Amino acid sequence: MTDGPQRRVVAVAPLPPEKSAYALARYSRSKDSIEDSLRWVHAHSSEKFWEQFYFAYGHASIADLGHVIICFEHISELAAIRLEDEPLWDGQAKSSRYQNFGPSGCHVPDAIRGSETEANYRGILSSLFACYSLLHDPLKTFIAGKNPRPADMKEADYDRTVAARAFDVTRYLLPLAVRTNVGQVVSIRTLEKQITRLLSSQLPELRGIGEDLKESCQRPPMNIWGELSGQTGLVDPLAPTLARHAKANPYQTEVYTDLAKHAREVLRGTGLDAPGSWGREETVELIDAHHPLDELAATLLYRVSQAPYRKILAVVQEWSEKQKQDTIETGLRKRGPHDELIKEFRSGYAFTFDILMDIGGWRDMHRHRRCQQVQQNFTTAHGYDIPPALVEAGLAKDYRSAMDAVKSDIEQLRRTNQEAALYAIPFGFKVRCLFKMDYAEVEYLSKLRSGTKGHWSYRTVAWLMKQKLAERHPYLAEQIKATPPNEEDSLTR
Repeated sequence: MTDGPQRRVVAVAPLPPEKSAYALARYSRSKDSIEDSLRWVHAHSSEKFWEQFYFAYGHASIADLGHVIICFEHISELAAIRLEDEPLWDGQAKSSRYQNFGPSGCHVPDAIRGSETEANYRGILSSLFACYSLLHDPLKTFIAGKNPRPADMKEADYDRTVAARAFDVTRYLLPLAVRTNVGQVVSIRTLEKQITRLLSSQLPELRGIGEDLKESCQRPPMNIWGELSGQTGLVDPLAPTLARHAKANPYQTEVYTDLAKHAREVLRGTGLDAPGSWGREETVELIDAHHPLDELAATLLYRVSQAPYRKILAVVQEWSEKQKQDTIETGLRKRGPHDELIKEFRSGYAFTFDILMDIGGWRDMHRHRRCQQVQQNFTTAHGYDIPPALVEAGLAKDYRSAMDAVKSDIEQLRRTNQEAALYAIPFGFKVRCLFKMDYAEVEYLSKLRSGTKGHWSYRTVAWLMKQKLAERHPYLAEQIKATPPNEEDSLTR
């Protein structure tokens, strides 16, 4: 008996994603070496393979074997948020914490162009950017005065750090319409889901991005690196077969509208549709364990509401089994045989936190993938946060004046065009989001996001998550090495 072939580890140069997935899929299904598999795939049609195994037979895992780099430039922050709504997603957006977004420009909905509404919309955004610029220099002066440059810190590093701390505050005035860039690395399986979700969106900007994404997959990609390295010749399109099949999904297009209509009917008379009836709104609430049926019904209603989860759950728990099932069936009624359940059905986690925080800080929390997030729609109904640095610097009055005026203007704008009103909401206003996770993610999130390098808003949330856990599970909370928000190091980045 021989020892057989010797062990080896082979790094393979990047291939076009569909061909990469084809080669690795064949490699896993034959005795050939990777070299022989690549040669075989090079001589055969990957399109035919994809048509047969991915689309006809539904072997979706094949698409996990091919990855793409996609960059989205000059899209709105609102669009960037929706792009990132994928559980299996790797990427980064241009950071509003470290860069001046003043010159970035803003998205203007096509539906209001050339109208009086456009003038009102641009007026709101102009007032926000004026205050954004006005407060930056005084904040830098205040922060520098409070935190003198250490002798061992270079002047340039110090200036960048102080400027970043100032942007940490002034970004609260940035609207969801402000333009940004996003770079992502995803499998073509995730890419297909992303395209489908974008094409199914109610927002015209997202549908347009979905169409652009389809088109980019069908043409040769940008090859700057290859050109700089002296490569010549044509480059294969990224994912032409996948792009040809991607289309809007009726279930995703209609399910949230159906749920919103259902919620209005079943919650009428409960007071949950009126912000004033919610009582004091907690920044972080840890929800007690409850029945899976109650969780599903409450989560579906929460997604299309603005009320706290605890309040919705209390209503649901008084319902009959039939009423709960009716709500769940509303989320299932139009589901096709090949449609995945919407993310609100991802339930059963041991720790559920209902978090109400500013949009800017939530943007950083939104990056966490090892949990399930159910975000309510953006609104001005919950009010806005005031960064402590503005109060300390004596600049809170200007900020409050700007935000109060914008809130009033957005409420007026909403009567004319709800899409424009949505884009005009600044980062300082609060958004409610449900975070469902296991203990390992509670530990990771609380420890990481409470660190002194972080932003005051999510540092507070991360610390409160540990405190809420301590009320019910003190031993588990003791194992989390979180940092109290009053421990600061403003010059650490």
